[in-house]
Amino acid sequence: MDVSLEVFVTVVEKGNFTRAAEELRMTQPAVSQYIQALERTVGAKLLERTNKYVRLNQAGEIVFHHAKDILGMYTRMQTLVDDLLHRASGDLSISASYTFGEYVLPHLLAYMHEVYPLIRPRINIGNTTEVAEAILNHQADIGIVEGEYHHENLHIEAFAEDEMFVIVPNEERYAGKEEICLSELGKETWIVRESGSGTRRAAEHMFTSRHFQPDNKMEFGSTQLIKESVEAGLGVTLLSHWAVRKEISLGTLIMLKPDGESVRRHFSLITQATPYHTKAAEIFLDLLRMNKAFPDSYV
Repeated sequence: MDVSLEVFVTVVEKGNFTRAAEELRMTQPAVSQYIQALERTVGAKLLERTNKYVRLNQAGEIVFHHAKDILGMYTRMQTLVDDLLHRASGDLSISASYTFGEYVLPHLLAYMHEVYPLIRPRINIGNTTEVAEAILNHQADIGIVEGEYHHENLHIEAFAEDEMFVIVPNEERYAGKEEICLSELGKETWIVRESGSGTRRAAEHMFTSRHFQPDNKMEFGSTQLIKESVEAGLGVTLLSHWAVRKEISLGTLIMLKPDGESVRRHFSLITQATPYHTKAAEIFLDLLRMNKAFPDSYV
């Protein structure tokens, strides 16, 4: 591995030569020498330095972006080789969209830790678009998204079905109901997720396919905020049943089938379009395909 790239990335991320030297367990002069060597190799200055800060210039931004990719690919290559000789272990970077990442994934991580304690997962939560970009940019090994997603440079595989329901506050007008006509909710404020979210796409598809358009919408970037707002009586929403299990059991929210039929979509996994994955990644993918992520699947 090119040590100068690792030093350069660490300096940029720490924003300081002294902190980078501490992180890398080097002297500060050694860090400076590696940066100078990289600048000679590239043929351009990469950093603007003062007594107060270290900043990337335009050439530095280009090198930093590609250095992250190179270091990530080197780590994955080394892990693949190590996996030929050792049991499943090492880092596993997972990027998941909100519903799966916050309400389903923790159960899978607990199961995996019990069976494969040497695998060290790192989790990042974002919307569907952000998850796909993380895989494209080699910032994550495996992505998990909700609903339909297509990209010619990625492997995308549906592995489980999800059901979504209209979620309303626990008020007398909804008491005892199991379904509701969307036309009855036309005057309600519909609270939806932001653009790029799989949950938002599912809601918009429901509106279009069922020839229904609410008069008022509010856009929130957090599922938890949406649930709290519905509980407070601000409006109604469409969410996965996984996201509201606790609230339904506590009786603070009510789950209704829109027009008598729930909205169905798939959870899908996303990886680079390559047959080569680390052993840790292969194990995680197998657990997903066996639906080990879901609480009801545990014995």
